[in-house]
Amino acid sequence: MGKANIDSDKARRAARHPDRPGEECRAEAGTYRPVVDRSRCEGKRDCVDVCPHSVFEVRRIDDEDFASLSFLGRLKSMAHGRQSAYTPAADRCRACGLCVVACPEHAITLVK
Repeated sequence: MGKANIDSDKARRAARHPDRPGEECRAEAGTYRPVVDRSRCEGKRDCVDVCPHSVFEVRRIDDEDFASLSFLGRLKSMAHGRQSAYTPAADRCRACGLCVVACPEHAITLVK
């Protein structure tokens, strides 16, 4: 696994956030997993930009996930190019909490 390409400024701002949850990257990998609320996510990539473990990717929302959104959720998704964050490497999450506080839509939570 290569080093993540993080946005250092965004990551520093997120690290200083007073409401940052988790264990500041001290949890054993896989103890926590980030969960994305697709009805809130606008695919802005802040989670990708701050995650030091390359847990996230932003891509076109899966048809099944899109269909499960409310009518307003589908409209919002379409307005943002049907982009959504996914966690293909959730097992690498170390509970930094950076993604949670960096997300402008408050669409990410950490689940133990």
